[in-house]
Amino acid sequence: MASNELHPDVPPKDASTVILVRDGESGPEVFLLRRVGGMAFAGGMTVFPGGGVDPQDATADVAWAGPPVSWWAERFGVDESRAKALVCAAVRETFEECGVLLAGPTPDSVVSDTSGYAQARKQLESREFSFSEFLAREGLVLRADLLRPWANWITPVGEHRRYDTRFFVAAAPAGQTADGETSEAAAVAWQTPEEAIADWREGRTMLLPPTWTQLQSIASFGSVTEVLAAEPEIPVILPVLYQEDGQLRVRFPGQEPYYDAGIHPWSKR
Repeated sequence: MASNELHPDVPPKDASTVILVRDGESGPEVFLLRRVGGMAFAGGMTVFPGGGVDPQDATADVAWAGPPVSWWAERFGVDESRAKALVCAAVRETFEECGVLLAGPTPDSVVSDTSGYAQARKQLESREFSFSEFLAREGLVLRADLLRPWANWITPVGEHRRYDTRFFVAAAPAGQTADGETSEAAAVAWQTPEEAIADWREGRTMLLPPTWTQLQSIASFGSVTEVLAAEPEIPVILPVLYQEDGQLRVRFPGQEPYYDAGIHPWSKR
């Protein structure tokens, strides 16, 4: 956000974010990207893979394995068209941003190596063809059953770009390698939530409240199996922006430990 200007009339767009998890020596690790500085939204921030829903995500004609669209619609409190778009966007954005593809040649398998799809990944990012066209061409089934619904945060009123973001969790598929081969990432890393929060606390990274909150949440689990077995409530979280001493602040549930660190990313944008 430039200076402290507020933009009260910007409607939020749908977006999907995927928290990729894997078991490490010290417990679950998550995959994080530091976004390229100067980007229109969350530039320089450390985030999970994700992005805005594409109009074609809602109309995607894909082979689907896992809970039906109606189940996702109920969990996220949306209609079925919107639910389908959110799930498709989650799988598409994860593939585009870090090369992890939650799809397989059959409903009970998953691609073990995505390196052969490197060119297609670049073409998807540049929107040369749709995700459904890619899956159909490669004979792949979208594995919605590998995702779990996790949270729902809406960008505060006042931001010049706003998103209604659904968070998912998914275990990193065996054999696949998450990377930073995307135009949006300056750096990537697997870290425990505790390591990621320590980096933020010591000023090496910047975390917005939704990312910080999900890291705190994942830190409470001892393994990926425990994370995937969780069935969290998914309230709609809409933080509130306000000005204090000439700087922007944000009010959100469970904010006390966040502000105890004395880090206020809105004042740095």
